[in-house]
Amino acid sequence: MATATRARRTRLAAAAVPSAVLALLVPSAAVPASADGTPVRGSAHMGMGVMTHDGSSGTPGDARAGQTEGVDVASYQGDVAWSKLWSSGVKWAYTKASEGTYYTNPSFSDQYNGSRKVGMIRGAYHFATPDTGTGASQADYFVDHGGGWKDDGTTLPGVLDIEWNPYGDDCYGKSPSAMVTWIRNFLNRYKSRTGRNAVIYTATSWWNTCTGSYGGFAATNPLWVARYASSVGELPAGWSTHTMWQYTSTGELVGDRDRFNGSTDRLKELAAG
Repeated sequence: MATATRARRTRLAAAAVPSAVLALLVPSAAVPASADGTPVRGSAHMGMGVMTHDGSSGTPGDARAGQTEGVDVASYQGDVAWSKLWSSGVKWAYTKASEGTYYTNPSFSDQYNGSRKVGMIRGAYHFATPDTGTGASQADYFVDHGGGWKDDGTTLPGVLDIEWNPYGDDCYGKSPSAMVTWIRNFLNRYKSRTGRNAVIYTATSWWNTCTGSYGGFAATNPLWVARYASSVGELPAGWSTHTMWQYTSTGELVGDRDRFNGSTDRLKELAAG
C-alpha cells in the first residue's frame, strides 16, 4: 500500500510540472529502478524524497557573507567537476558512503578524495534504512566503509541521512518511539566509534511525522535540514537553528546544493571538533 501511495504521489507531482521543467529535475544519470518503478536497493541518496513529499517553491538569493556554499553527491553523479565547483564558490562537500548494511558507494573514494584535492572540507553520509538492520549495526557499517572521522582539520563529522523510505513505508514500518530508539542507537554507536556527534540530515515534515516531533537530539547533534524553497522555514522539533541547509536538487554542475550556516572559519571549527 505504501509503495502504491508513493507511486501515486510521484505521478501527481510529475503531472503538475511542465515536461520541459521536469527534464531539468531528473539527474543525467538516472537512479536505477525495478520493473514496478521502485528504486533499486542502494540507489537512495540525500534528498531523494523532498520534491515528491514537500515540493519546491523557489531558491534562496545570493548567500550572505556568513554562509558557505556546499554540495552533496552520490554514486549516480559519477565523476564530479570538483575544480569547477571550487571556482564557483563551493567550499565543502559530503559524499554518500553507505546505505543500510548492504551497500557502499563504488565512487566514494574518487568523490571523497576529489573534493579534498581541490581544497574543500569534506565528509561522508550514510543513508539510513531502519527496516533492514539496527541503528548500531548501520553506524558500524558506516564507520567501517568511509564514514569515520579524522582530526585533520579537513574532515567533517559523519551524517545520518534519515528521511522518507524510497523502497516502501515512509517511516520504515516503525512507530515514532521505535524510530527515536533506532536513531539514538545509531548516534550513540557513531560517537563511541569516532568521538564525534553525527550531523542529522532530515526534512521537517518527515521528522515530525516519523519521530512524533521528538526534540531530544537538538542539544548534541547539528541539524542539516532539507527544504527546497527561498527560506529554511520551520525546523524539525527541538532545533532552534540549523547548521546546514539543502536548498535545491537542481543546482549548476551538481544538482544537490547546500549552505553552511556560518563562515568558512566556522566550518573549519566544525571539522576540528
